[in-house]
Amino acid sequence: MKIKISSDSTCDLSKELIEKYDIGIIPLSVILGDKVYSDGIDITPQQIFDFVAETRTLPKTAACTEEAYAERFAAYLEDYDAVIHLNISSKASVTNRNATEAAKRFGGKVKIIDSLALSTGQGLLVLKACDFAAEGKSPDEIVALTEALRPKVNTSFVPDSLEYLHKGGRCSLAALMGAKVLKLHPMIEMTDGQLHASKKYMGGLTRCLKNYVADLAAEYPDYDRSRCFITHSSCEKEVVDMVRGLVADTFEFDNVYETVAGGVVTGHCGKNTLGVLFIAE
Repeated sequence: MKIKISSDSTCDLSKELIEKYDIGIIPLSVILGDKVYSDGIDITPQQIFDFVAETRTLPKTAACTEEAYAERFAAYLEDYDAVIHLNISSKASVTNRNATEAAKRFGGKVKIIDSLALSTGQGLLVLKACDFAAEGKSPDEIVALTEALRPKVNTSFVPDSLEYLHKGGRCSLAALMGAKVLKLHPMIEMTDGQLHASKKYMGGLTRCLKNYVADLAAEYPDYDRSRCFITHSSCEKEVVDMVRGLVADTFEFDNVYETVAGGVVTGHCGKNTLGVLFIAE
């Protein structure tokens, strides 16, 4: 049975991984003023940074419509027997609702999974679905196995600044000013499909990221060693390399992938945000 695994562009997987696993990517839209761009296709992080600097407002994002999902699913089914599509968390976007409604048109041949994650937290589940498909699992088995992993995905990151989160209404002015004065960097985690701030780190970004990786190791002593993502929004190479070294020294992953966050995630987090994402046992 030929099964197509697809995902929203918010999974932030690299072109190499998308091609290797033959993953279908359905882009969300990023809106800068009166111009609409397709996430991961014709917009760069620098365009977003420039737009925010010039307008002092965040870009808007738009979900894929039900009709657009239906068109894409129909195209996949010309070559595949079934489609399994993974969405960004239903608590962050209406994409899951739109995809679910579109799937109803195909008599059970299209299955929808609410990842309850975003960025490469979502991407980790996409790749696991690909693994299960390669093992010969049925569509229903793939959905059940993938959904069982959702609570085990560590989707977390540390932003360098709270400016974008403040502009997006996700942190108060008092929190923003306090973070600037005290040099605080919160750890933002996703729990049950929603983002929230947990630990707070004090100092420069490099120091905070060192403590962040150490805390992840302490919190998740047992983990799926198959793969890990270091995902960032245009961090300096030296910072990413430092974190990669810490991950190599602290964990024992078979594969550590670096990915740059797409337009949707970048537009909400801002520059120099970095996360280390993997699946716990």
